[in-house]
Amino acid sequence: MPNPAKATLPPGVSAQDFQAAIKEFQNIVGSDFVFAEPERLVSYSKIMIPDDVSLHQPSGAVAPASVEEIQAILKVANRYRIPLWVISTGKNLGYGSAAPATAGQVVLDLKRMNRILEVDAEMGTALVEPGVTYLQLKQYLDERNIPLWISFPSSGPIAGPVGNTLDRGVGYNRYGEHFANFCGLEVVLADGLVVRTATGDVKGNNTWQSYRWGYGPWVDGLFSQSNFGIVTKMGLWLMHKPEASKGFLVGWNDDEGMAKGVDVARKLNLNGVIENGVIGHSMYHIGQIKKRSEIYNGPGAIPLAEVKRICNAEGLGIWGFICTLYGTEEQIAVNLKIAQEAFKSTGGQMLIEGMPEIKNTPFEHWNKNMTGQPTLTEFGLYNYRGGGGSAWFAPLVQCKGSEMLKQLALVRPVLEEFGFDHLAGLLISGRHMEHVVDILFDRNDRDELKRAHDCFAKLIDVFTAAGYGLYRTSTGFMEQAAKAYGPAQRDLNHRLKRALDPNGIIAPGKSGIA
Repeated sequence: MPNPAKATLPPGVSAQDFQAAIKEFQNIVGSDFVFAEPERLVSYSKIMIPDDVSLHQPSGAVAPASVEEIQAILKVANRYRIPLWVISTGKNLGYGSAAPATAGQVVLDLKRMNRILEVDAEMGTALVEPGVTYLQLKQYLDERNIPLWISFPSSGPIAGPVGNTLDRGVGYNRYGEHFANFCGLEVVLADGLVVRTATGDVKGNNTWQSYRWGYGPWVDGLFSQSNFGIVTKMGLWLMHKPEASKGFLVGWNDDEGMAKGVDVARKLNLNGVIENGVIGHSMYHIGQIKKRSEIYNGPGAIPLAEVKRICNAEGLGIWGFICTLYGTEEQIAVNLKIAQEAFKSTGGQMLIEGMPEIKNTPFEHWNKNMTGQPTLTEFGLYNYRGGGGSAWFAPLVQCKGSEMLKQLALVRPVLEEFGFDHLAGLLISGRHMEHVVDILFDRNDRDELKRAHDCFAKLIDVFTAAGYGLYRTSTGFMEQAAKAYGPAQRDLNHRLKRALDPNGIIAPGKSGIA
C-alpha cells in the first residue's frame, strides 16, 4: 500500500479513503495494474510543458482491461470522490503527456485495451480500442496485405488514433482532419452507462462505422476535448491506397511568397485539385537535424536576417509547401499541371518528386506522412535546445495569406521578447489552418522554464485580444485558453458536466471544465 504521508492525495479525500479506494481498484484489475507508490508513477508524472511538475502530480494510476472493469472503477471513484484523468497511450507530447491537468487525480490508463476489433478493407473502416497505436494499426494492415493507409500526427508511431482524434489532432493524407474521419463511438458515462453513438445500438446493424449521424441529436462531439465520458471504442475511416501518388514542394524565400502560396493552396483544395498540404518554416526542418548550438550561439531569439541566412545555407528557402497528389497516373498528371500553373503566380520554386534537387529538403519526411509511413523524424526537435521542454502553441487561422501575415506579426515579437525561435508549420484544411509553433526549452534551467511559461501565457493573451482562439492546448493552459471562447460556451459546458458527471470525477480541468 502507498504511504499516505508521501502520496499526493486527491483534493478533499482523506488518506484512509484513498487507501480504501486503491484496495478496491486492486480487487478490480489486480495489484499489478494499480500504481500508487511515487516511484511507480514516474511515467505518469513526466511533462514537457513549461509548468511545475507538482501541479500535475497524479495520486495514482489504474489500468483496466475491459469496459466492465471501467464501470467498476467508476463506481468506486464516485463513492470516494476520486478524480480520474483518462489517457489512451499517454503520448500527448508537448500537450501534457500522460500527466493530469491538476494534481491528485488518479490516471485511468487505457493502454491494456488495445485490440483492433475489426477492419473492413472494402469499406475502408476500422474499429479500435483506445490503447491501439498508429504503428500497431499499420502493422496489422501490412501483415494482412490490406491496401489501406492510416493518417497520423507527427508522433504517429507511438501515439494512438483514439486519443489523437478526440483531441482533434491532425494528420497529413486526405483524411488528415481526424475528427472529420471517425465514425461511431462507444462511451462509458460517469454513472457506468455504456452508450454506442450513431447506429451502434441498432440490433444487427452493419453501418456503425459507415454512417456517422444515427438518429436524433448527434452527440459524438460532446466527447471530444471534454470530460463528459470515457471513450472505449472508436470507428475510423482509412484511406484506400491509390493507384499512384506524386508529391511536390514549393519553396519561398520571403513571407509574402508564402502568403501567396496559402491563397493558392486554399483555392486548389476547395476545388478538389489537391487534398492535403502543409506549409513549414525551414527552421522547423533544420531543428530536427541540427542542434541550435551548431547554427547559432548569440543571445536571445535568432534574428530574422540570420534565420534567412541559416535556411539558405542549408539550400532551402525560408518556407516550403508540401503536398501529395493521389489517384490514377492520368489524374495526377492533370492536377500536377494545374498546381504548377497556379503556384507560378507566387514566385515560388517548385520541385517534383523524383527530381534530384528534392533530396536534401524536408520533402521526404512529409511525403512519408502523406503516404501512410510513420517516422520518428520530428522527434529530433527535442535535441534542438535539449533539456526536454516542449509546448505547442496552436492558434487557428483562416486560410488566407493576409491572415497568416497578421499572425506572424503577433507571434514573432512575443517569441523574441522571451528569447525563443519561431519553429512552426501551417496545417492546411481548406478553409482554416492550424498555425503550430513548438516552443522548445530546457526544463532543467529554471529561468528558461519560467520564460517559456510566461511566453506561452502572453501568446494566448495577445492572440485572444486579436480574435484568434487555440485549436487545442496543453494541460497547463486549458483554463486560460477556454476563456477566449466566451462565457456562454463555458456555462453550457459546465451544465453538461453537472448533468453527466455530477460528482465531477472524470478528468476535472480538461479544456477548462471543472
